[in-house]
Amino acid sequence: MSTIKIIDKGEKFTHVQIDNFIHLEGKEFLKDATAATSCEISLGTLPQGVAVPFFHSHKENEENYIIISGFGKFQIDTEVFDISAGSVIRVSTGCDRNLKCTSQEPMTYLCIQAKENSLENYTMTDGIITERPSLL
Repeated sequence: MSTIKIIDKGEKFTHVQIDNFIHLEGKEFLKDATAATSCEISLGTLPQGVAVPFFHSHKENEENYIIISGFGKFQIDTEVFDISAGSVIRVSTGCDRNLKCTSQEPMTYLCIQAKENSLENYTMTDGIITERPSLL
């Protein structure tokens, strides 16, 4: 059952809410809900002692995992290392990956998937400061 609710949508934005964000069970994918065109974002939670049930790799997309709570182990091909809240792991294409929760509390993580080597401009090389009056 999806925990994603669309709060509002306009021509240039989509606002969604993920219920029970930290205590989500399983995994939620946000691309379709947000109508994203540049990346897939997913949120996952693993209970104590549980790993993602399969290893996987990607042909075109790198993944960036951000550990939000808990701790565990991450494996890329044959390399294994510890991860914890605040860890950020970028994984390139063409290699196997998986993660496992080893903490007492569930491990919650965010995964952002985007085409490898596609980022050309970012932050202020792509941003433009505008003179719009604030309505906040």
